[in-house]
Amino acid sequence: MTTFLEVVQVCLGFGAALLLVRAWKGPDLVDRIVALDLVLLMLAGALAAEAARTGSPFFVAAVIVVALIAFAGTILVARFVEWRDVP
Repeated sequence: MTTFLEVVQVCLGFGAALLLVRAWKGPDLVDRIVALDLVLLMLAGALAAEAARTGSPFFVAAVIVVALIAFAGTILVARFVEWRDVP
């Protein structure tokens, strides 16, 4: 089971690296925001896999904090984009 979780973490890390490239080269602000939001969600997934692998409750709390930050950041940026696009 630990080998599977390590493979999951490697895949999530690779996906996060690709998303960081997308955030760097994104043609639009919204593309960059979505990419950074997905990076945070990938981080939450990797922390959840680490929590499952080690059984440590610290990682569970870290997953909750990262997910809440990702949610709040997405809401704030969505409101900013909505406010900016209003004529």
